Amino acid sequence: MDSVSRLLRMARLKAALDKRCLLGAGTRMHVPAYGELEAPFHVLLDGACRLQVGTVLLDLGPGDVVMIPNGAPHRVITAGETGPTGTADTAGEAFVTTRSEHGGEPVIDLFCGHYTFDAGAGSLLFASLPDPVHVSFGQSAESDEVLRMLSALMRGEARREGEGTAAILSALCTVLLAMVLRTARGEATGATLWTAAADGRIASAVEGMLNEPGADWTIERLSRAAAMSRATFLRHFTRDTGTTVGAFLARARLMAAAELLTTTDATVASVAGQVGYSSESAFSRAFRAHLGTTPARFRRERTQAPGKTKTG
Repeated sequence: MDSVSRLLRMARLKAALDKRCLLGAGTRMHVPAYGELEAPFHVLLDGACRLQVGTVLLDLGPGDVVMIPNGAPHRVITAGETGPTGTADTAGEAFVTTRSEHGGEPVIDLFCGHYTFDAGAGSLLFASLPDPVHVSFGQSAESDEVLRMLSALMRGEARREGEGTAAILSALCTVLLAMVLRTARGEATGATLWTAAADGRIASAVEGMLNEPGADWTIERLSRAAAMSRATFLRHFTRDTGTTVGAFLARARLMAAAELLTTTDATVASVAGQVGYSSESAFSRAFRAHLGTTPARFRRERTQAPGKTKTG
């Protein structure tokens, strides 16, 4: 399985489209903070607007996608003279339609939704992404064409809004995230998405560590496989992933560990060994540092939740 597909499976991702925003000029739409383990996203189908997250102000055009992994409050701003700047919602079967209070012709067509993920691998994945993520799919003819088709499907289904619309839009939003993870370079913030390493040799190293987290991944082994010197490999890895080899390997191992703790009956000591830790105590320290709880407590809380089962 490729790394992006594996990550989405491990994160136990769920996607939902919350609103279709048809906003007029001079509108300021405030979006409150989302809950824990939720990440809002926006995809601009038509028009131009700005999105403000804290001190970051992003200019969006057709085809742009923004995701806010930490769920922070933000604002959508359309150009024009400001009068009454609020919005009004109309409930639908599958999502809410939001329009400017002052009326007028819409100047943007914006889909707003959110991803929900689990407290283990999902939390580690979203915490590792730039915040916010801003992606334009006009980077290549291939990605641009895929986004046009995806946008047309989302818009068509939103207009139809019938039986199955919520499920269809949820699936399309998951497709959107997969495209972001495999394509994005995070140009707007200067940060890098490690899931989209530009150098094929670095991408192979990333995929290897994700697929075999328990292997003996030394710098020497990785640089030799990439046909680079140690120094060159380290430099390229940090440039393409935005993190160090050590930090990335720790994240990959803990994501795999969270999955094993949730889906198998393996002991904590066995899980530690399977993901590459030499001792249970070292594993427990790393797990607690990244996830704020012990492996045993994490397993207990996750497997006691309704509908959770383990396999042998």
